[in-house]
Amino acid sequence: MSEEAPRLFLITPPLVEAANFAPLLEAALDAGDVACLLIRAGTQDEGTIKLIVRTLAPLAQDRGTACLVEHNARLAPRAGADGVHIDGAGPQLTEALSALKPDRIVGVGKLEGRDAAMEAGEAGADYLLFGGPDEPESHEAILERVEWWAGIFNVPCVAYARDPAKAGELAAAGAEFIALCDGLWEHPETIASTVASVGLAIRSAHEAAR
Repeated sequence: MSEEAPRLFLITPPLVEAANFAPLLEAALDAGDVACLLIRAGTQDEGTIKLIVRTLAPLAQDRGTACLVEHNARLAPRAGADGVHIDGAGPQLTEALSALKPDRIVGVGKLEGRDAAMEAGEAGADYLLFGGPDEPESHEAILERVEWWAGIFNVPCVAYARDPAKAGELAAAGAEFIALCDGLWEHPETIASTVASVGLAIRSAHEAAR
C-alpha cells in the first residue's frame, strides 16, 4: 500500500456543452483533493469536444488537477488536455502511448480480466481504472480487482466508487485514486459535501489500513 493517502479522480457525465456544468465542477474541485478530471463527451463532433475541454480544463488545471479526455489521443493536446483515457489494452492504447508519452498522461480502463490489466500495465499505462460509470462490475468485483492489483503491481490503480459511501473500502484495499461519477453530479446542492465526505473517508480508511 502506498504511503500517500488516495486522491480523488472525478469523471464527468457525458457532456454536450460546458457552460452549465462548469459551476458544478468548480464546486467539486474546491471541496477536496482532486488529482485528475476525466471529461466525457456526449457527442462525436470534435469541434464541440474541443470547446468543452477548453472551457473545463483550465478550471481543473488552475487548481492543480490534471485534465484528461476520452479515447482521442490526437485531440487531447490540441484541446489543451493533459492526457487521454483509453478503453482496453490493444492497438489504441499502443498508439496513444506512442503519440503522447512521456509528455502527457495515458490511462486505461475497461480491462476485461487480469491478463488485459497486466498487458496494459506492462505496455506503460500511467494508471489502470477498475470499474466505471458504464461498466457492469459490482462494487465487490472492483474491490477484488483492486486488492489483487495493489498487492502485486506498482502501476497506480484507480478504483471506481459506484456508491460514494463505499469509497473507504476501496481506499483500504490499496487504490491510489478513487473515482467518482454516479451519485455525485445528480444533486448539485450536495456535490461539495459528497466530495468532502469521500475525501475524509478515504484518508481515514487509508490510515486505518496501514
